[in-house]
Amino acid sequence: MKALITGITSGIGLDISKVLSDMGYDIIGISKDSKKLEQIKNEYGYTVYKVDLSNRDEVINLCDIIKSIDIDVFINNAGFGDVGYFSETSLDKELSMIDVNIVANHILLKCILNKMLVRNSGYILNVSSSASFMPGPFMATYYATKAYVTRMTEAIYEEIRRLGKRVYIGALCPGPVDTNFNNVAGVKFSISGCSSSYVARYAVDKMFKNKLIIIPTFKMKFACFMSKFMPRKILLKITYNIQRKKKS
Repeated sequence: MKALITGITSGIGLDISKVLSDMGYDIIGISKDSKKLEQIKNEYGYTVYKVDLSNRDEVINLCDIIKSIDIDVFINNAGFGDVGYFSETSLDKELSMIDVNIVANHILLKCILNKMLVRNSGYILNVSSSASFMPGPFMATYYATKAYVTRMTEAIYEEIRRLGKRVYIGALCPGPVDTNFNNVAGVKFSISGCSSSYVARYAVDKMFKNKLIIIPTFKMKFACFMSKFMPRKILLKITYNIQRKKKS
């Protein structure tokens, strides 16, 4: 059994790899950080590939590489964020974010899903965020990319169900998690984050139980549920005040 995990060098990706490895899966890890990949390869014995997921050509090349590999589990995890007024944040960083969070996610999803549908087996977990259910002043681009991931997942889930295929797809939508994401985005969460190891164990358990939307912790489940009924302008004011506290 083989599991492919993007963004494997830290946080949720690394912790999910440990859970799946303990279950007997051979891990294939993807990251652009060659130094950390080498460390992971030496420490855990994983197969690793250095790929810059913001580079579309490298993503396509990765698809060519894995065409000959039967992937049983795909954790579509890589992603990053940024914080600040949309009018002031870096356009280059935002375009790179869209390339990683959406474009690479989309390409790899299509590549691996098609193989799983032919084989009629497999699990795909798209790592999204609870942010995908809400507006995100100060993190507008990040929230929008995660909304794409969640809605895409839900749509494909229904297509697979209608086809009668035994292929799982779901979206992991955690709230704040203590990972390197915070450093890359330059944020400080006003709500205490849960550990990535807890999120990883919870996510894998729910994935194998075929849960479509996976939201760790009751607090975030409740927040996502209430956001459906709140007037949009009131929700915008609330999220603005929460997001403002994240700025370093």
